[in-house]
Amino acid sequence: MLSYRTIELIFILSMYAACGLNSQENWRSWENEAFKPGEKLQYRFYYDAWLTGKITAGIGTLEVKTTVRTFNDRQVWHIDTEGSSKGMFNWFFKVRDEFDSYIDKEALAPHYFIRRTREGGYRKEDEYRFNHEQKYVVTRTDSMAIPRYTQDFVSAIYFARTFNSDTLEVGDMLPVYFFLDDKVYNSAILYEGVEVVDIELGKFRCLRFRPGMATGEVFADKYPMTMWVTDDKNHIPLLVKSAVIVGNVKGELMSFEGLANPLTSRIE
Repeated sequence: MLSYRTIELIFILSMYAACGLNSQENWRSWENEAFKPGEKLQYRFYYDAWLTGKITAGIGTLEVKTTVRTFNDRQVWHIDTEGSSKGMFNWFFKVRDEFDSYIDKEALAPHYFIRRTREGGYRKEDEYRFNHEQKYVVTRTDSMAIPRYTQDFVSAIYFARTFNSDTLEVGDMLPVYFFLDDKVYNSAILYEGVEVVDIELGKFRCLRFRPGMATGEVFADKYPMTMWVTDDKNHIPLLVKSAVIVGNVKGELMSFEGLANPLTSRIE
């Protein structure tokens, strides 16, 4: 016959197990067919104006590492993002940026984010630890409340890629919360329709979006950036354009590997 103490211990252990199970089940399960570990995208960033043509300013890479790590007893994917200036731009505005995001494999929300920015004389380092169950984030200097599943700006790119585009209509807005510079931004991405884009890699059928530039909790009226993503299950950012005083600054896909799906959007 079991003693009272044994029954008590079983009860306590059962409660701990139940709490742990509920904690795991309390997380959302977000469907992702857009990317997988091993995907690597490389971009070139250039200034484009009729007087000068295309002048390459830098190179950037986004890579989903194949090593699976664990944060808070949950599996995460490590997304490594790097950017550096190139050629003559190193002489007057040297750039060496690195951003690492560790996103939950099932919920597609970040657990940990670190930023190292070196741009000319500007230096910036950030480190965020997200607690989505308790709805707060800890930075190097503070902690503050956030909506659950708030993204860092790297994980926000990958999260946005998972939206189902089959039901999108022109004018639809995709809401995204993200945390940057110790602030929560309540932003949205405006969908503008299907368009064929011609880059050096070829012609692609793309979905055209305009990410909103928001301040704090308020949506901004202006959408200064346009982004084209492949119209297939990968939803790869193919081209990004931002207008400046004379000409445009563009980011264009140079190469890719390790895609989760066939690149059916490629026309030629």
